[in-house]
Amino acid sequence: MIPDRCSFCKGKLREGNTEFMAHAGGEVIVIKDVPAYVCEPCGEACYTTATSRKIDGLMRAAHQKKLCMRPLPAGEVSLKG
Repeated sequence: MIPDRCSFCKGKLREGNTEFMAHAGGEVIVIKDVPAYVCEPCGEACYTTATSRKIDGLMRAAHQKKLCMRPLPAGEVSLKG
């Protein structure tokens, strides 16, 4: 069950799409067009169980290097001095 309010800022959630980004096997993985309930004020995303399972499956494939991905340019910075 999806809550009607954000667990972080208590803002209202609306149905929409978002991107999911994570690290897998030394690479950054971006999953586009992920259905989610998105908080209007802060942008935090809440996923259904079915969507979370799909993300988990893609991440397992990425960790096993079995996911065909389009390369994206990216930059990395660190706050560590």
